[in-house]
Amino acid sequence: MLKLRLYIAGDAPNSLRALANLKALCRDSLASVHELEIVDVLRDPQRALADGVFLTPTLVKFAPAPERRIVGSLSDLPPVLDALGLTGA
Repeated sequence: MLKLRLYIAGDAPNSLRALANLKALCRDSLASVHELEIVDVLRDPQRALADGVFLTPTLVKFAPAPERRIVGSLSDLPPVLDALGLTGA
């Protein structure tokens, strides 16, 4: 199962854009074979620091290995899929 975690900074425009883009990606390309967690670094900054996340929005793919990270709004789908190792997903 694909495990994703998106780190956002509250209602910041890029965070909201990344969240919307990721939800569309999950709906359109990943069906129901994923687990998604959203971490708001403004509410839980220690979690972000512990996970080594210093920029938002950041998407982390934890499983399957290898771990991959993408920083940004996730607006350009093909590079996002490629960076996550999901080309052709």
